[in-house]
Amino acid sequence: MLTVDFDRLGLRPGERVLDMGCGAGRHAFEMYRRGADVIAFDQDADELSGVRDLFVAMEEAGEVPTGAEADVKEGDALSLPFADGEFDRIVAAEVLEHIPADIQAIQELARVLRPGGTMAVSVPRWFPELVCWKLSDDYHNTPGGHIRIYSDKELVGKVVNAGLELQGKDHAHGLHTPYWWIKCAVGVKNDEHPLAKAYHRLLVWDIMKRPLVLRAADRVLNPLVGKSMVLYFRKPDAA
Repeated sequence: MLTVDFDRLGLRPGERVLDMGCGAGRHAFEMYRRGADVIAFDQDADELSGVRDLFVAMEEAGEVPTGAEADVKEGDALSLPFADGEFDRIVAAEVLEHIPADIQAIQELARVLRPGGTMAVSVPRWFPELVCWKLSDDYHNTPGGHIRIYSDKELVGKVVNAGLELQGKDHAHGLHTPYWWIKCAVGVKNDEHPLAKAYHRLLVWDIMKRPLVLRAADRVLNPLVGKSMVLYFRKPDAA
């Protein structure tokens, strides 16, 4: 389930890319399939171990173009262990809402992006996220959970202040918003609630089969209640 549109990001084979806060690796895997040289970065060693194993499995199964490379790196988003301008493309998907010092993290991302490079940043969208917070304290009051709700203006301003230019905005995962509203209403950990179970089956069907009716529904819902806001930025060319 991808949040970022890699065509819109401008990703091309052979480019060096960073998936910052990669988690289980969904965006890193897709960039690797597209022939990029990928660094999956996170502070969770267990997650990175699983990502590394799947990188190896993808190569062994012939799922990636010849010459593409992928690796993992553990570290701190506030002090990225990379050189200035090292990456052609950066993805930071659903991570900044977890980081207290988000401005410092954004500055680090801007630093390691090359002039002319592009970056996609996604965070939970303001209104769907606000409803979740109102319905359930457990939704966000967890270790490592969401610590802020971004407005469009706030996040754009923070990234622009770091030296990048806004190129576009999109919304994603409209079908997922009702699911999280249901979960927050019946109990975030109450996976056995009949309504939550039924909607979860719908989402699994969508992810596995991609039926046209649900794809159409997602397109209709995204502008209205898309769970994620996706912003695309470009770093100006060097003078």
